[in-house]
Amino acid sequence: MREYTTRLLPGDSLGIREAAALLRAGELVGIPTETVYGLAANALDGGAVGRIFTAKGRPQDNPLIVHIADWEALPPLVAEVPPLAKKLADAYWPGPLTMIFRKSALIPDEVSAGLSTVAVRMPSHPVARAVIRQAGVPLAAPSANLSGSPSPTLASHVMADMTGRIPAVLDGGECAVGVESTVVDVTKETPCLLRPGGVTPAMLAAVAGGVSINPAVTSRLPEGAVAASPGMKYKHYAPKAHVVLVRGTPEDYAAFVNARRDEPVTAMCFDGEEGALRVPYISYGRRDDPAGQARRVFD
Repeated sequence: MREYTTRLLPGDSLGIREAAALLRAGELVGIPTETVYGLAANALDGGAVGRIFTAKGRPQDNPLIVHIADWEALPPLVAEVPPLAKKLADAYWPGPLTMIFRKSALIPDEVSAGLSTVAVRMPSHPVARAVIRQAGVPLAAPSANLSGSPSPTLASHVMADMTGRIPAVLDGGECAVGVESTVVDVTKETPCLLRPGGVTPAMLAAVAGGVSINPAVTSRLPEGAVAASPGMKYKHYAPKAHVVLVRGTPEDYAAFVNARRDEPVTAMCFDGEEGALRVPYISYGRRDDPAGQARRVFD
């Protein structure tokens, strides 16, 4: 793999122009979205897309998501646009929703992992949409981290994992959502949830009238089964530290953690629960603010 001097580009017009030029030239660039930072390549260039897998250490059978800036960019990429997809797009695009379509001949196998389908979304981050428009091509982009590591929500997170592996990272500030996009299959009459994310099942059902949930969302994909979406097959959201989940009340949690204060332990809690802890802690924010918790989970 080629070694780069990785530059941090500002998220202004000059930085966007430079990032777009790199993408048109077949290079990889870390770009901001409202969910997490993505490791982007020209989605129509199989060679460029292949370098994503090398830079991340990502398995080749794990499909990628194609990012577009405008609705008009979708039809050339897919075999058909079902009415269900238009309804969901009207409600949640641009935003953290990815939809699975039957792919057109424009989509390289490197993007779809050889499947007959392609995952597409329209991000809402203004810098992401600007660089897609400036590049003039759709961008394939998984999260911009080493495969299996926590997803990046700041440009500094991308630099930590990708320095030397890619030529540039475009700084768009902190990601507003902080977790990956929801992935839903719209090739069937009822949408099927393949990966949970920023758009909840209740939000999908409110538009579609119902939603099914793939068993792999709550259990392992069966041995030999094909992953129709990123996030279905391989270890994901995995911190390097040993993590222990404690079930019970805040008092139970404090007692468990405090009994281990002679060990190198850090507690994770909600605002207002830190007073009983006798170890270093990180707060997720308010217990009644799931959106705020999502923004902090990978920070």
